[in-house]
Amino acid sequence: MQSTTLPAFVTSSQYSPTSRLWIYLAERPLTAQECTWAEEELKQFTDNWTAHNAALKATAEIWNQQAILLLVDESQAGASGCSIDKSVRFLEQLGASLKIDLFDRMRFAWIDEQGNVRFNTLQELPALVKAGTIQQDSLMVNTLVKTVGEMGQQWLVSFQASWQSRFA
Repeated sequence: MQSTTLPAFVTSSQYSPTSRLWIYLAERPLTAQECTWAEEELKQFTDNWTAHNAALKATAEIWNQQAILLLVDESQAGASGCSIDKSVRFLEQLGASLKIDLFDRMRFAWIDEQGNVRFNTLQELPALVKAGTIQQDSLMVNTLVKTVGEMGQQWLVSFQASWQSRFA
């Protein structure tokens, strides 16, 4: 069973609730070996991530072997356009190394009746709704949250309140 638990940085007092957050979903789960390698790469990137030569207080986590959560706490130094571009280039390279696409915004995650995290595409959504697999009260992972604080309050939302509902 996969974990629906919030990442540790959400409940940690180490990061401000206003910390910026980006969520990237892959089209397949990473293997344990890939996760270990990617976590090392993510740590190296976040440890050295800067904006205008100022170190950014940042971290990243792989969630359920299929999502990368990247955050920067701007209370110390703000992420600039150039630093955000650096993160995008890094994630493009990471994805290429792993042979995954982290930038397909047609992917979504949701929680099935047994509490398992599932990943699907928007093209699959109408059939899942029609079959009753996803219902109005099914929990959807809200990949549109922009801050750690929002994630703490809106990480899981009902299908009827989700951005995905308009595609059913």
